[in-house]
Amino acid sequence: MPNPLLRGSTLPFALPDYANLTDAHVREAAEAGMAEQLANLAAIAAEDEPATVENVLHAWELSGATLDRTLAAFWVARSADTTPERDAIMAEFAPRLAAHTDAILLHRGLYDRLRSLADRAERGELTLDEQDSFSLERRLKDYERGGIALGDQDQRRLRELNAELATLSTQFETVVSAGRNAAAVHVTDAAELAGLSDEEKAGLEQAAQDRGLEGWLVPIVNTSGQPLLDVLEHRGLRERIYRASTTRGLGGEHDTRDLLVQLARLRDERARLLGYPHHAAYSQELSCARTTDAVNDLLGRLAPGVVAIAEQEAQTLRQRLEQLEPGATLEPWDWQFLASREAAETSFDTDQLKPYLEFERVLHDGVFAAATALYGITFHERPELVGYTQQARVFEVREEDGSVLGAVVIDPWTRPSKKGGAWMTSLVKQSGLTGDLPVVTNTCNVPPPAPGSPSLMTWTNVITLFHEFGHDLHGLLSDVRYPSRSGTAVPRDFVEFPSQVNEIWAWEPELIAQFARHHESGDPVPAEWIEALVASRQESGYHTLELLKAMLLDQAWHQSPLAGLPEDGAGVEQFEAAALERAGVAFPLVPPRYRSTYFAHIFAGGYSAGYYSYLWSEVMDADTVAWFRDNGGLSRAAGETFRRGLLAPGGSVEAMDTYRNFRGADPDVSHLLHRLGLGG
Repeated sequence: MPNPLLRGSTLPFALPDYANLTDAHVREAAEAGMAEQLANLAAIAAEDEPATVENVLHAWELSGATLDRTLAAFWVARSADTTPERDAIMAEFAPRLAAHTDAILLHRGLYDRLRSLADRAERGELTLDEQDSFSLERRLKDYERGGIALGDQDQRRLRELNAELATLSTQFETVVSAGRNAAAVHVTDAAELAGLSDEEKAGLEQAAQDRGLEGWLVPIVNTSGQPLLDVLEHRGLRERIYRASTTRGLGGEHDTRDLLVQLARLRDERARLLGYPHHAAYSQELSCARTTDAVNDLLGRLAPGVVAIAEQEAQTLRQRLEQLEPGATLEPWDWQFLASREAAETSFDTDQLKPYLEFERVLHDGVFAAATALYGITFHERPELVGYTQQARVFEVREEDGSVLGAVVIDPWTRPSKKGGAWMTSLVKQSGLTGDLPVVTNTCNVPPPAPGSPSLMTWTNVITLFHEFGHDLHGLLSDVRYPSRSGTAVPRDFVEFPSQVNEIWAWEPELIAQFARHHESGDPVPAEWIEALVASRQESGYHTLELLKAMLLDQAWHQSPLAGLPEDGAGVEQFEAAALERAGVAFPLVPPRYRSTYFAHIFAGGYSAGYYSYLWSEVMDADTVAWFRDNGGLSRAAGETFRRGLLAPGGSVEAMDTYRNFRGADPDVSHLLHRLGLGG
């Protein structure tokens, strides 16, 4: 059949035709799309007419329609349900796409055409509105950061570096995913599963059967901490799971150390070639933080207090361990289990909630309901539409007046072919220029229910679902002209802000009473549990420290001079230890949320030197929570203000300007310090 990617989709919402899409189609369309875009851009550069918004900016946005359509369809399918062929396509095209980008950003004629438009605007020959001006400014900046001012020899080296970095990042992601699957812990003694519910055991048994094994299989999730460490009573199994998680990539078939060292060293070389002192300076130039000094100041400001809180928590856990196993020494694999026991007696144990957190009810009566209460939008499943996997479901999104806003694709269940973590992507970007409605995805890794069992979630799963849906809302509620500036096309340290804000509704007592109902009886969760849950919300020192450690490792890899980086993979562990010691966070009982060897965010996922963004965004999040508290909370009036002021502009204007216009000031860090238990 004809390649469905070579023409605009005729399906509702311009969804990719996944029912008929093959890997061969992707290869063909990527080839054609690159050639098409280069030809279209060459025509823009050769245009004789005076530069205008229409013949430069608008034409530029439309130049890569086939390639954009192809990559959007492929990226999400490959990330959520990869195959050897899809991995091969990624490996082949990653360096070619890097070369394609270089061909654009090192094209002097295109740069001159942009400059001509800017010069005409400066002379008053034409008028650019705010979105036009910002788009032009950022395209010019892309050229400056892309090496347009370099000499021929340096440009050749830049092309080599970009191709090699693209290849290495793809390899890192592939090896990390395979290593995570291989690290799953096989259990053959049922006694070791003490502490798990029947439903959890059934899920682990199904996981083992899926791989042709007897007994039970504990899959390893993306992070260092593993969910089952909260409840497993068998200390030996807890240690096996912890070590399987935190030693990933340190040797054997799935060793990632040489890959990540090469990435760090080549990024440093590229940054210096482009005139920056290190990769972090290059990465943060267009961020909200702007400078590495600002990032280091925030991280350094928090480190001593967070470590002190973790040390206090550790002392409490040592006392509890002494009660359970006199003479035992507190180890990292004990922390989650003992903390869960402590919470059950002194605050609130969220494990009690699991029978009340059935996925469908959480999705419809929690996540969707909060969006309706805030923004008036509603969600309607379209079962006849095919998503990128058999488990993906398409929901039409409508405005309060019934008009169609866009669509969201929900894909919740973990599977071996899916990369770890949770994420949102845009299959179709909202654009006033093209008239396209937004289509976004919500891809999580919730353990699937065993046959005949309910799909029960942990409280962490619930928070993750709300978080990723915050990204979805950023894409769905975008109202911009240029597709390249749509929705989440904002600085890395701003992009997490709307998603973190959306987490607050998971803690709204009235909403919890609505979505937390027992999966068998339908009874609502006891009111006193809700009260205790909300009261226990303050972040633990453990959680904050594991995040802070990962953020500091990211900065260490990307701020260190070349002489300070390991020469090969053998130096990775020593580099990690020295970086954490230097930052004052070496505390051994709390591992980094990601160790370097499986830190896909920074070595494969676009967060290089930017993992701090979760904390930077949380400053704005905590400040905005205070705003919602003072302005009606979960209400249409508050939601409409937040939608129009912060979500709708997407990346069409300066991100921090939208925040200041919304809040009337810069974010107040005291709200975050209070949340973390650090005063303020």
